[in-house]
Amino acid sequence: MIPTAIVKELSRNRQIFKELLSSLEEEMYVWKTGPEKWCLLEVVCHLYDEEREDFRARTKHVLETPDEPIPLFDQLSWVIDREYMRQDFAEKLEAFLKERKQSITWLESLQAPKWENAYDHPKLGPMTARMFLTNWLAHDYFHIRQIIKIKFGYLQQQTREDLSYAGDW
Repeated sequence: MIPTAIVKELSRNRQIFKELLSSLEEEMYVWKTGPEKWCLLEVVCHLYDEEREDFRARTKHVLETPDEPIPLFDQLSWVIDREYMRQDFAEKLEAFLKERKQSITWLESLQAPKWENAYDHPKLGPMTARMFLTNWLAHDYFHIRQIIKIKFGYLQQQTREDLSYAGDW
């Protein structure tokens, strides 16, 4: 997949996230499939942080300064440190959608980007800007699937209906 197609898909996914996550009741967005699993509120907070501090920042870093070390972070600690469960769901969703729009604007503004620029990670080896861009899209797909799975589980728990007629999950 070429970078321009990936950028278009990231743009389309903005609308998918908006449709999947808008106008939800609190009971649904704080519901978890299990004690160690994330709820939709945590997913939205994660998407917001990843958009700004991981994928956009790292893609930009490798495009512009591939020979400099990439700033480290611990995304799993953000859940507690940034108090994801105390955040306002609608505000975080809107903030994420705004960040995604800024990401798309930035990506579309790039003139002859050097997608093969690579940061040489001490353990993982060369990590190209193309790799970060492609994984950005894969990250979207992962969380779209996760959101749908949470919503499916919530439907099943709320209705207590046998949902096997819908198909094998």
